[in-house]
Amino acid sequence: MMRSWAVFDSPVQNALHAIKYRRNIGLADAIAVDMVEFAQTLNWRVDVLTPIPLGKARLKERGYNQVALVARPLAHELGIRYAPNGVRKVRETRSQVGLTAAERRENVRAAYQADPSEVKRKSVLLMDDVATTGSTISACADSLLSAGASEVYALTIARALSHHDLNRV
Repeated sequence: MMRSWAVFDSPVQNALHAIKYRRNIGLADAIAVDMVEFAQTLNWRVDVLTPIPLGKARLKERGYNQVALVARPLAHELGIRYAPNGVRKVRETRSQVGLTAAERRENVRAAYQADPSEVKRKSVLLMDDVATTGSTISACADSLLSAGASEVYALTIARALSHHDLNRV
Protein backbone atom coordinates (compact mmCIF):
# COMPACT_ATOMS: atom_id res chain seq x y z
CA MET A 1 0.00 0.00 0.00
CA MET A 2 1.27 3.44 -0.90
CA ARG A 3 0.09 6.82 0.32
CA SER A 4 1.31 10.34 -0.34
CA TRP A 5 1.17 13.27 2.04
CA ALA A 6 0.62 15.96 -0.63
CA VAL A 7 0.16 16.62 -4.31
CA PHE A 8 3.38 17.50 -6.14
CA ASP A 9 2.48 21.13 -6.77
CA SER A 10 3.29 24.48 -5.16
CA PRO A 11 4.29 24.97 -2.36
CA VAL A 12 5.39 21.35 -1.75
CA GLN A 13 7.06 21.11 -5.17
CA ASN A 14 9.00 24.30 -4.46
CA ALA A 15 10.12 23.01 -1.06
CA LEU A 16 11.26 19.65 -2.46
CA HIS A 17 13.19 21.36 -5.25
CA ALA A 18 14.80 23.68 -2.71
CA ILE A 19 15.97 20.70 -0.66
CA LYS A 20 17.09 18.66 -3.66
CA TYR A 21 18.70 21.27 -5.89
CA ARG A 22 19.43 24.32 -3.73
CA ARG A 23 20.72 22.58 -0.58
CA ASN A 24 18.01 24.11 1.60
CA ILE A 25 18.16 21.06 3.85
CA GLY A 26 16.49 22.77 6.81
CA LEU A 27 13.17 22.43 5.00
CA ALA A 28 13.42 18.65 5.41
CA ASP A 29 12.82 18.87 9.17
CA ALA A 30 9.81 21.14 8.62
CA ILE A 31 8.30 18.67 6.14
CA ALA A 32 8.93 15.76 8.51
CA VAL A 33 7.18 17.57 11.38
CA ASP A 34 4.22 18.37 9.13
CA MET A 35 4.00 14.74 7.97
CA VAL A 36 3.83 13.19 11.46
CA GLU A 37 0.10 13.58 12.02
CA PHE A 38 -0.71 12.27 8.53
CA ALA A 39 1.55 9.25 9.00
CA GLN A 40 -0.07 8.48 12.35
CA THR A 41 -3.56 8.48 10.80
CA LEU A 42 -2.50 5.66 8.44
CA ASN A 43 -2.34 3.28 11.42
CA TRP A 44 0.33 1.17 9.72
CA ARG A 45 2.12 -1.13 12.13
CA VAL A 46 5.70 -0.89 10.97
CA ASP A 47 8.98 -1.94 12.55
CA VAL A 48 11.45 0.01 10.47
CA LEU A 49 11.56 3.01 8.12
CA THR A 50 13.99 3.00 5.21
CA PRO A 51 14.43 5.70 2.57
CA ILE A 52 14.77 5.02 -1.14
CA PRO A 53 18.53 5.16 -1.68
CA LEU A 54 20.47 7.21 -4.18
CA GLY A 55 23.13 5.67 -6.37
CA LYS A 56 26.76 6.28 -5.41
CA ALA A 57 27.33 8.78 -8.22
CA ARG A 58 24.23 10.85 -7.37
CA LEU A 59 25.03 10.74 -3.65
CA LYS A 60 28.58 11.92 -4.31
CA GLU A 61 27.32 14.69 -6.61
CA ARG A 62 24.61 15.94 -4.22
CA GLY A 63 26.31 15.09 -0.93
CA TYR A 64 23.12 13.86 0.73
CA ASN A 65 19.97 11.85 0.14
CA GLN A 66 17.07 14.33 0.24
CA VAL A 67 14.61 11.57 1.17
CA ALA A 68 16.74 10.51 4.13
CA LEU A 69 16.72 14.10 5.41
CA VAL A 70 12.95 13.80 5.88
CA ALA A 71 12.81 10.09 6.72
CA ARG A 72 15.18 10.21 9.69
CA PRO A 73 13.31 12.83 11.76
CA LEU A 74 9.97 11.32 10.71
CA ALA A 75 11.05 7.89 11.99
CA HIS A 76 12.20 9.49 15.24
CA GLU A 77 8.90 11.32 15.74
CA LEU A 78 6.92 8.15 14.98
CA GLY A 79 9.06 6.01 17.27
CA ILE A 80 10.10 3.72 14.42
CA ARG A 81 13.63 2.35 13.96
CA TYR A 82 15.40 4.20 11.15
CA ALA A 83 17.33 1.93 8.75
CA PRO A 84 19.11 4.08 6.16
CA ASN A 85 20.77 0.98 4.68
CA GLY A 86 17.70 -1.23 4.50
CA VAL A 87 17.83 -0.93 0.71
CA ARG A 88 20.82 -0.02 -1.41
CA LYS A 89 21.12 0.84 -5.06
CA VAL A 90 23.23 -1.79 -6.80
CA ARG A 91 23.01 -0.41 -10.33
CA GLU A 92 23.19 3.19 -11.48
CA THR A 93 20.11 4.38 -13.34
CA ARG A 94 19.35 7.47 -15.35
CA SER A 95 17.04 10.14 -14.02
CA GLN A 96 13.39 9.12 -14.22
CA VAL A 97 12.37 12.65 -15.26
CA GLY A 98 10.83 12.62 -18.72
CA LEU A 99 10.63 8.82 -19.02
CA THR A 100 7.40 6.98 -19.88
CA ALA A 101 5.93 4.54 -17.36
CA ALA A 102 7.40 1.56 -19.27
CA GLU A 103 10.82 3.25 -19.49
CA ARG A 104 10.71 4.00 -15.76
CA ARG A 105 9.96 0.36 -14.90
CA GLU A 106 12.82 -0.86 -17.09
CA ASN A 107 15.18 1.83 -15.78
CA VAL A 108 14.86 0.66 -12.16
CA ARG A 109 14.46 -3.09 -12.79
CA ALA A 110 16.96 -4.97 -10.55
CA ALA A 111 18.55 -1.69 -9.46
CA TYR A 112 17.91 -2.19 -5.73
CA GLN A 113 18.87 -4.79 -3.16
CA ALA A 114 17.57 -5.02 0.40
CA ASP A 115 19.63 -6.11 3.38
CA PRO A 116 18.02 -9.16 5.05
CA SER A 117 19.74 -8.33 8.36
CA GLU A 118 17.77 -5.06 8.42
CA VAL A 119 14.40 -6.19 7.06
CA LYS A 120 13.85 -9.94 7.44
CA ARG A 121 10.54 -10.65 9.23
CA LYS A 122 9.97 -6.90 9.60
CA SER A 123 7.17 -4.65 8.47
CA VAL A 124 8.94 -1.94 6.48
CA LEU A 125 7.89 1.62 5.74
CA LEU A 126 9.64 2.63 2.52
CA MET A 127 9.89 6.36 1.91
CA ASP A 128 10.45 8.44 -1.22
CA ASP A 129 10.07 12.10 -2.07
CA VAL A 130 7.80 11.96 -5.14
CA ALA A 131 5.76 9.15 -6.65
CA THR A 132 4.96 9.42 -10.33
CA THR A 133 4.33 5.94 -11.72
CA GLY A 134 5.41 4.04 -8.59
CA SER A 135 8.16 2.21 -10.49
CA THR A 136 10.96 3.02 -8.04
CA ILE A 137 8.83 2.14 -5.03
CA SER A 138 7.73 -1.10 -6.68
CA ALA A 139 11.33 -2.09 -7.49
CA CYS A 140 12.43 -1.36 -3.91
CA ALA A 141 9.40 -3.15 -2.43
CA ASP A 142 10.22 -6.22 -4.53
CA SER A 143 13.78 -6.20 -3.18
CA LEU A 144 12.49 -5.87 0.41
CA LEU A 145 10.07 -8.76 0.01
CA SER A 146 12.80 -10.87 -1.62
CA ALA A 147 15.00 -10.17 1.41
CA GLY A 148 12.30 -11.49 3.74
CA ALA A 149 10.35 -8.39 4.78
CA SER A 150 6.94 -9.47 6.07
CA GLU A 151 5.13 -6.37 4.76
CA VAL A 152 6.06 -3.24 2.84
CA TYR A 153 4.21 0.05 3.04
CA ALA A 154 5.26 3.10 1.04
CA LEU A 155 4.93 6.74 2.00
CA THR A 156 5.92 9.59 -0.26
CA ILE A 157 6.07 13.25 0.48
CA ALA A 158 4.19 14.02 -2.73
CA ARG A 159 2.36 12.39 -5.59
CA ALA A 160 2.73 13.72 -9.12
CA LEU A 161 -0.62 13.83 -10.87
CA SER A 162 -1.29 14.51 -14.51
CA HIS A 163 -2.32 18.10 -15.20
CA HIS A 164 -5.83 16.89 -16.00
CA ASP A 165 -6.09 15.18 -12.61
CA LEU A 166 -4.99 18.33 -10.78
CA ASN A 167 -8.18 20.00 -11.94
CA ARG A 168 -10.18 17.38 -10.03
CA VAL A 169 -8.29 17.57 -6.73
